[in-house]
Amino acid sequence: MVNNSTSVKAFWLSFLISGVAVPLGPISATAQIQDTSTPEVALEDSALPTATPDAALAAGKIEIPQLAAITAETNSAVDRPLPETDAAWVNRALPQTDIATVDRALPETDAAWVNRALPQTDIATVDRALPKQDIAIVDPALPETDAATVDPALPKQDIAIVDPALPKQDIAIVDHATTTPEITEAIGELPPQKLEIANTPQSQQVAEASKVDDISSETGSADDLSIQEDAAQVTSVSQLSDVRPTDWAFQALQSLVERYGCIAGYPDGTFRGNRAMTRYEFAAGLNACLDQITKQIGGSTGNLVKREDLLALQRLQEEFAAELATLRGRVDALEARTAELEANQFSTTTKLNGFAWFNLSGAFAGEGVRVEAIDGNAAPLDRVAGRDPVTNRPIVQRVDDPEITFSQLVWLTLTTSFTGKDELITQLAVGNGNSPANQYTSTGFFNTFGTPFLDQTAGGNPNEVTLRELSYRFPLSNSLQVVVGPRINFYRYFDNNKFNFFVDGASSFNSNNSPLLSATRRGAGALALWDIGRALKLRFGYLGESTEFLPTSVFNSASNPSQGLFGGTNTTTAELTFSPSDRTNLRFLYSRSNIQQIGGLIGSPNSKPLNGVADDGFGGRLGNATANTYSFNFDWLVARGFGLFGRYGYAETNIFPKTNRPDGTIKNQSYQLGVAFPDLFKEGALLTVSYLVPFDFTGGRRFLISGGGNGGTQYEIEATYYFPLTDHVSIVPAFYAIGNPNNFDNNPTIFVGNLRTQFSF
Repeated sequence: MVNNSTSVKAFWLSFLISGVAVPLGPISATAQIQDTSTPEVALEDSALPTATPDAALAAGKIEIPQLAAITAETNSAVDRPLPETDAAWVNRALPQTDIATVDRALPETDAAWVNRALPQTDIATVDRALPKQDIAIVDPALPETDAATVDPALPKQDIAIVDPALPKQDIAIVDHATTTPEITEAIGELPPQKLEIANTPQSQQVAEASKVDDISSETGSADDLSIQEDAAQVTSVSQLSDVRPTDWAFQALQSLVERYGCIAGYPDGTFRGNRAMTRYEFAAGLNACLDQITKQIGGSTGNLVKREDLLALQRLQEEFAAELATLRGRVDALEARTAELEANQFSTTTKLNGFAWFNLSGAFAGEGVRVEAIDGNAAPLDRVAGRDPVTNRPIVQRVDDPEITFSQLVWLTLTTSFTGKDELITQLAVGNGNSPANQYTSTGFFNTFGTPFLDQTAGGNPNEVTLRELSYRFPLSNSLQVVVGPRINFYRYFDNNKFNFFVDGASSFNSNNSPLLSATRRGAGALALWDIGRALKLRFGYLGESTEFLPTSVFNSASNPSQGLFGGTNTTTAELTFSPSDRTNLRFLYSRSNIQQIGGLIGSPNSKPLNGVADDGFGGRLGNATANTYSFNFDWLVARGFGLFGRYGYAETNIFPKTNRPDGTIKNQSYQLGVAFPDLFKEGALLTVSYLVPFDFTGGRRFLISGGGNGGTQYEIEATYYFPLTDHVSIVPAFYAIGNPNNFDNNPTIFVGNLRTQFSF
């Protein structure tokens, strides 16, 4: 290529100015037009290069009418693969003249200066960086001419019309796809001597364009852009929603972070400078650097802070002043709120939460229900079982329907942590509930079938505050924890189920947990909780009887010196949980029970897995018993709004008569299968429907003086719907139908309804 010449450039500029130029306006506005073929780039701030002597500059004149806005038909591009020409036009029938001068032989830049014979001037700067020469080629068939032609009838004219509606002077930056790398620096204000155009009363003003790095392939064409008079381009990083890794601000902060160790928020102490961040994230990092460098300046290492870093920091402060102010305002508000909480909090180590329940309950059978008890008129908890001295069969009575009840129950739980990893749990309870369904129960079946779990008294007497749980949990390693205490809640750690949880799942005593578990509902002892892996968990523990609602004078052997922790009633339990996925849990449980005889009988409330009461089969006394219980339960979230759950249990209770009767074994089983509908009608809601058999005696029925019935098998159909009104208030209607109650197949079906209002805090 022939080298450019300053004299030739001066000649052509003189020709243009003297021949066609008119005085330029005192003020210029800027409009940036993006071509559809490439991302947006910004131009370097540099002087105009010189032209070559043999450059062919084609000029043509067309007439321009009144200035108008760009229409939907406008194509603002010079390099387009149109059939015959490349067209960048606004209005084809222009009555006046535009002169498009193309200087092709520039080393890095082509500039197409458009000087209209109007009191206004448009300058269309075309930046192309071709390997050796810059050529604006529209039609390959024209080897000697560079033409940006609007009208095919004007073969020699280059026309680049941007927006005639711009008030005084427009600069249109046209970006073409070439083989050059992206230009990453923003254009600065060009000094007057670099745009020497005659008759210009003031220097050209070029707005600084901010670089835009990542424009996706879905960016609209120039035809789709709405070019505004006062805001035609991104002029500041503050206009961007995110701060990108390629932005100067991002790189400046990253340099400060790496040099001064400002940010240690990530676990590995790294800045992670390979992703975009929000401006508030950025401001948080910048604020950290400000604090860190301020500390160094005030300390002995202040002389290590470089001047260029202080300048960069000052610029960053100015750029992100709004975000820093907002961030610091939020921090101040947070500190004030924290101070208020610390001044008024219950404890620095203890958190209080609780539940309160209102229960409206009713039960109906329509006719007398057979119960195994000596006196049917006695209160359900005071009923005593016996045998007919003539027939040796259990004594049976009939009871009538109860009245509707309205009761309450409150649990308050204090959770204390001394290290942040341990938990001291202290739970208090008080209530006065006695479900109407208990009116129909045989001796030993109190609070079993048809009784809502939360419709209970809690303590030994109504409205008496009792200690329901007291235990301490602490870690031995990341995967192994230990629980010790004088009153550990068995059900907190064993026999759980996603859809049977008493707060929002199936709601009766027989549904919440297996009716065969456990003789030590609460007990003194210790548990080990081992998370073997993501899919496997092992729970193992020993508990001596320590139950809040049983009188210590007769029960609760763990605190009785005559029986102690390892005498009386106790259980050893192990449970393995296998979770093949986040949606499925399978639990396998084994429990070994030692059961203390009470008055020569083995029976509820401390005889699980045996529900009912047993003697030697002839009214004789028994010694302490042993039992083995095997249980399996599962929950499976099949789909987002549908789940399955169920359990099966089998137990054998070994009895040892104090008479000359032979030892015996009572065998019974329990099973349940249900469906669940999470988020039914509202997020957080749960409907459960299940069928269950709570106690089916398959062997040793002759030893039962209560619970065996006439050989029938009791079954229950339960439906519970948990519906949250707010985050802290819920209503839970429940309905139960009990068939063959008390294992009498000639008993009427009992219907139980419960409406629970639940408050949590």
